[in-house]
Amino acid sequence: MNPGVELRHLRYFLAVADELHFGRAAARLHIAQPALTQQIQRLESLLETRLFDRTSRTVALTPAGAVLRDRAIALLGHADRDLAEVTRIGRGSQGTLHLGFVPSVLPLEPLRGVREFRDRYPLVDVDLVEGFTSHLMERLASGTLDMAIVRDPDSLPGTGTVPLMTEPFMAVLPADHPLAERDSITGAELADNPLVFFPRAAGGLAHEKNLSPLLESGRRPRIVQEATNWTIILYLVAAGLGVTIAPRSATFTAPASVRIIPVTDTDADTTIYLATRAGDDRPIVHNLLELLPNRSRE
Repeated sequence: MNPGVELRHLRYFLAVADELHFGRAAARLHIAQPALTQQIQRLESLLETRLFDRTSRTVALTPAGAVLRDRAIALLGHADRDLAEVTRIGRGSQGTLHLGFVPSVLPLEPLRGVREFRDRYPLVDVDLVEGFTSHLMERLASGTLDMAIVRDPDSLPGTGTVPLMTEPFMAVLPADHPLAERDSITGAELADNPLVFFPRAAGGLAHEKNLSPLLESGRRPRIVQEATNWTIILYLVAAGLGVTIAPRSATFTAPASVRIIPVTDTDADTTIYLATRAGDDRPIVHNLLELLPNRSRE
């Protein structure tokens, strides 16, 4: 495109091409007719070609003008669409959001907020990435994730967290365990049982918080088997390999062959957080944050 030609020149040209009358085109554009005539002359000068055949009575497109009419409609259409896209991206209503999550939040409200976000912003692609809290926080800090829904994350430079919800821990026992018919159980009563658990690499703080009802008894439980997600852990418990202690939401998909029992005599709980990069004030991030719960609650 000729560097001197501006979008307004094309809009002025199309108004005249549509009306084939400078007076009516000027009225449509809300400018004075002499100013419109001057701009058309400027466009013809820049393109070094005549666009209109003019007489005292008629205005007609030249062959070059007829070609420009079609091209101008396409150019302005593309420009309008591209500029509208820029505006949507700037407002956070278009683009891609890379969101990490820990599997135990799947049954909970935070991911229902993601569905509402998708409904409200259909032009935003939400790329969901599942993983350990520790790995998601590292990816967030490195910039390969925009946000992450995590559980009890360790602090990491360059990241910030907002609490979304807090929930208690539950004991999970095989159906044939001697304590399986109890209405409640203490951490001290579980502490000497073989434990099936997730690895410390999943998150140091989460690991210790999850064990805290047992650690409060003064004894560190013996972990006999590790697994990478709660579904596997719960099925290993069902198979009789040990017991576990889990966030309440992690037990929602437990097999029928385990018993889920509230843990008493402890103030220990677990909190789900929305983690973002520090100082990330992009609208696309803010738009999702507004749709998620932002206060701790049982």
